[in-house]
Amino acid sequence: MAQPDFPELGEPAAYQSELRSELARAKRIVVKIGSSSLTKDDFTTSTEKIDRIVDAICARMQVSDVILVSSGAVAAGIRPLGLKRRPQDLATKQAAAAVGQVHLAYEWGVSFARYGRSIGQVLLTASDTGQRDRARNAQRTIDRLRQLGIVPIVNENDTVATSEMHFGDNDRLSALVANLVGADALFLLSDVDGLYDKNPSEPGAKFIEEVRTGKDLKGVVAGDGGRVGTGGMATKVAAARIATRGGIPVLLTAADNIGRALADASVGTVFHTRPERHLSAWKFWALYCADTGGAVRLDEGAVEAVTRGGNSLLAVGVTEVIGEFNAGEIIDILGPKGENIGRGEVGFDSKILRSVIGRHTEELPEELRRPVVHADYLSNYASRI
Repeated sequence: MAQPDFPELGEPAAYQSELRSELARAKRIVVKIGSSSLTKDDFTTSTEKIDRIVDAICARMQVSDVILVSSGAVAAGIRPLGLKRRPQDLATKQAAAAVGQVHLAYEWGVSFARYGRSIGQVLLTASDTGQRDRARNAQRTIDRLRQLGIVPIVNENDTVATSEMHFGDNDRLSALVANLVGADALFLLSDVDGLYDKNPSEPGAKFIEEVRTGKDLKGVVAGDGGRVGTGGMATKVAAARIATRGGIPVLLTAADNIGRALADASVGTVFHTRPERHLSAWKFWALYCADTGGAVRLDEGAVEAVTRGGNSLLAVGVTEVIGEFNAGEIIDILGPKGENIGRGEVGFDSKILRSVIGRHTEELPEELRRPVVHADYLSNYASRI
């Protein structure tokens, strides 16, 4: 089948922006498709929907590398298992995923074959991205698939993921994959044409064309997922915030708009990056991906020092050590009320740290006069968009 051309589309003045032009020209992109965009009302996969998505992706692949993040495994397994609705218990979800993943991969494979392209399936769990060596292995696999001309299709490995080691939704997974592969842009596609300040079905709902900072999200009420998916608008906004912290701009729109989204980015809501707040690759991994060995709780002064002052975390500001961990592990950093402040690589074993918390550096023995977490190895949530 011949490669489709990009559609000839007008570009309304409201959608003309430098960022949209950058999204349209991005050389390596991640495209995330939600469950509702792949299935019918009877929980079977929709060949028509998948073909339309593949048409647009293959058109974009004339100018860009494309990594696809596909939801839908659990949804696609509902009908074959004879279920009436999305399962709630973990075992049945995993069973549905085991069945549905086969159906979904087959549909993707048949559709891409129309363009002479083969697919490769990459199934990940949170623990795969949480450990540096496994994350690098996943990155190498995806890169090699691209080099061989194969379309990488990434999904969460729902058959083995547990509630404790779970991405929670594929929106977050797509943001992490985009960072992992060094993507230039992330396209989040679902069943809503963009971000509104409230449910778009409600009277007076206002469309938000661009998000530059967190101020643009003030007053926005984002809902949860639908009947076949786990992610709603709230998870998409959260994923966009994660991606932009890694320096990756985001376009959020409906899968029905995929042609225009991938052709000229003239639809949906775009999320800008803020170069002064980009995280290094290591800090991004530590903050959003890494497994953690425990946590420390801080007083208000220490929270201010590490989030706004860019300082190292010192023992004097720690009020509690939670869990058992070794020096060099990634730990969570909590505020006085248990709120997540950030993460970092801890410089003490938990046992030793408990003996020095609350003490000034000059009060410690010479061999213990070091930060609990050095500023270079501390990443905080305070500088979100």
